[in-house]
Amino acid sequence: MGKLTATAVKAAKAAGRYGDGDGLYLLVGPTGARSWVLRAQKDGKRRDIGLGSAAKVPLALARDRAAKARSQIEVGIDPVAERRKAAGIPTVREAAALVHAETRKGWRNGKHDKQWLSSLETHCFPAIGDVSVSDLDGPAVRDVLASIWLTKPETARRIRQRIISIVDWSVAKGYRDVPLAMAAIDKSLPRQKRTDRHHEALPYAALPDFMAKLRSRESVGRVALEFLILTAARSGEVRGATWAEIDLEAALWTIPAARMKAEREHVIPLSDAALRVLERAKQWRAMTTSDGALIFPGMKRDKPISDMTLTKVMRDMELTAVPHGFRSSFKDWASETTSFPNELSEAALAHAIPNKSEAAYRRGNMLEKRRVMMGAWCRFSLGQESSTVTLIGRAISA
Repeated sequence: MGKLTATAVKAAKAAGRYGDGDGLYLLVGPTGARSWVLRAQKDGKRRDIGLGSAAKVPLALARDRAAKARSQIEVGIDPVAERRKAAGIPTVREAAALVHAETRKGWRNGKHDKQWLSSLETHCFPAIGDVSVSDLDGPAVRDVLASIWLTKPETARRIRQRIISIVDWSVAKGYRDVPLAMAAIDKSLPRQKRTDRHHEALPYAALPDFMAKLRSRESVGRVALEFLILTAARSGEVRGATWAEIDLEAALWTIPAARMKAEREHVIPLSDAALRVLERAKQWRAMTTSDGALIFPGMKRDKPISDMTLTKVMRDMELTAVPHGFRSSFKDWASETTSFPNELSEAALAHAIPNKSEAAYRRGNMLEKRRVMMGAWCRFSLGQESSTVTLIGRAISA
């Protein structure tokens, strides 16, 4: 028989811990709230297991639950985990997998897809992966972030956002009542030192010599990089380009919105030099099916070349600049050596227009003006620049 009685439980008003025996306690908080707790010990480790509110769980039921929990512990079963499974509440690890499966369909970046779970597996799950999403609290999340907040700031910020997504999903699914108090967590973390990060670019003046060396050998990576430079496009846009997007007769490359960073269709006028690159790329057309028809296929059938393929070309040429940096080279060339209007080069780079009024006014893509500018850029890149570049820019400005 236990030490407590039903009458004693009702009469317990003072804050404290009232023992019934065999590790079962009635806890009375400072506000008068009462709950049942089983204090158990296994392999030298002690833990308190909640058994419910005393207002809803009578003494007899509390004893039954305590007995069941002790039996589970003796055979190596975690009673808390078992209760969580019965309630259908997932752990942080399980919830992360569900959130990832639901949201990955809207991602365009395969690298982001892979990193989403792997970063959590490395930095998050060892500490809180097996915690129920209903039990996850601010201090636990704060400790996870604090361990890498200063040493791996970018990774820490991404994990922070992913944890928020998991918790918000859990609230929406009804697995927990409230989101995390992120404002308090953020204030408790040390201030990160911000550094401006830019993609290293090749100075535009060095471009003609670089292009000559690039064309000294022929490979799908080198040809793709040349096309990237001549069109001032992003790596992903070039690597995923298909023949269906190319209108050779009109000399246009139309990139669908689904493949654009700003999710808006982008049309690039193709210079004679860019068209000649495409002619050279036809040699790899047999490596893809007629449906996919990738312009720059990778080693695996119907798969594009990887981002590292383009980077490796530059590393083999002993350069620290990166493929994305050629967009900066183009912008610097247009700004510093020509009189082409700024909005023309911005349109060529498919940059979003922050000013809504300006964006509404400038709905046209200025295609023919951009065709002149891209032709001048290609001639400069190949060492064929004429003294008329500035005059052309002035004429377009007018």
